[in-house]
Amino acid sequence: MAMSLGKAEINVTPLIDVLLVLIIIFMVVLPHHSVGLPAEAPLPAVGEAPVRESDIVVSVDRDRSISVNHEPITLDRLQERLQGIFAGRATKVLFVQGHESLDFSEIAQVIDLARGAGVFRVGLMTD
Repeated sequence: MAMSLGKAEINVTPLIDVLLVLIIIFMVVLPHHSVGLPAEAPLPAVGEAPVRESDIVVSVDRDRSISVNHEPITLDRLQERLQGIFAGRATKVLFVQGHESLDFSEIAQVIDLARGAGVFRVGLMTD
């Protein structure tokens, strides 16, 4: 395949070959996966699992009030309270239940405070 520019002809076949080789090199060099937070996919529910007495549930209501196992608490004191609760526990699992009208960013703020308190397994509860 040649291209004419006045009297001289430019052969573009080698140019296309070089571009294809560069594309292949960039495809191999660039990473193919993205790095994110580890997540475990939930198993399908067989029946409704009751919440045990030993489970810690943080609820965020429609009016953005927060409670830990039905005990009201402010957002400022939540991390301190969770540190106290999970200090003597071997299993550090927390369940977070948020009202459906809230944005996830408000639930994520509670999860972030829980992670700051040393809780690294957080389960999200749904209705």
